[in-house]
Amino acid sequence: MPLRLVLRKKTSVPLEVEGITPDVVRGKSLTEIEKLEVFEGNVKSRLADFFVVSGDAADEVHEWEGDLSGVHWIGAKMQSGHVVVHGNAGRHVGSEMRGGEIHVLGDASDWVGGEMHGGLIHVRGKAGHLVGAAYRGSAKGMTKGTILVGGDAGNEIGHSMRRGMIAIGGSIGDLAGINMLAGSIFVFGESGIRHGAGMKRGTIAFLGKTAPPILPTFRRACRYRPEIMPLIYRHLRRLDFAVSDEIAGAQHELYNGDFLAGGRGELLIRAL
Repeated sequence: MPLRLVLRKKTSVPLEVEGITPDVVRGKSLTEIEKLEVFEGNVKSRLADFFVVSGDAADEVHEWEGDLSGVHWIGAKMQSGHVVVHGNAGRHVGSEMRGGEIHVLGDASDWVGGEMHGGLIHVRGKAGHLVGAAYRGSAKGMTKGTILVGGDAGNEIGHSMRRGMIAIGGSIGDLAGINMLAGSIFVFGESGIRHGAGMKRGTIAFLGKTAPPILPTFRRACRYRPEIMPLIYRHLRRLDFAVSDEIAGAQHELYNGDFLAGGRGELLIRAL
């Protein structure tokens, strides 16, 4: 039986639930879980003041229910377990997580998987800005793990990303992979501008019907069909992420850059 947390009332200020993760509450009684601290703005409260708590925490499966768009840090820093959000979620879903899985069945706000270190996050709807990104002033974004977003996402996807994979099923904003150190980003919709600025290594693949503008600090190398792409697409499909057959067999234009940062990064643009 999963642990169920049902929002009993909506708050007009942010509600932060950092630290209420499957690995942390495993072995606690419902009474102990109800007494765990949450913050309504800067006011310390108890989890039971906002959520009806039921079920069992022993199997490390959590189900969050209600309009959670104002509830932030769900699954942040989790080490293991399985979290399902039945609806929308707020900021910092899975930030700094190291293991386990988080499935958001609606939309999520900014900082999905911020500085993530392992595990899987799958947002079925849209996400905000800074997916898998470094916090302001930090040198490293996500270092490991997988982030899947079925819909659109915002700006600075994979900012300072070091390893791992991000796949966006819809369109994105600007500056994907800015200061990227390594890892892979796949964008299946349209995109904005200035992608890969300052990237040192890694791969950003743009698979939509319109090629994004390429910064002048990137150089075209060739057109080819990367052998790794069908394997990646099969992996994404196993994770229940939609990839069309049309994309699976496509050729790509390869650009190398950013030559202001060494020129070892790759931009792959689907050839139409």
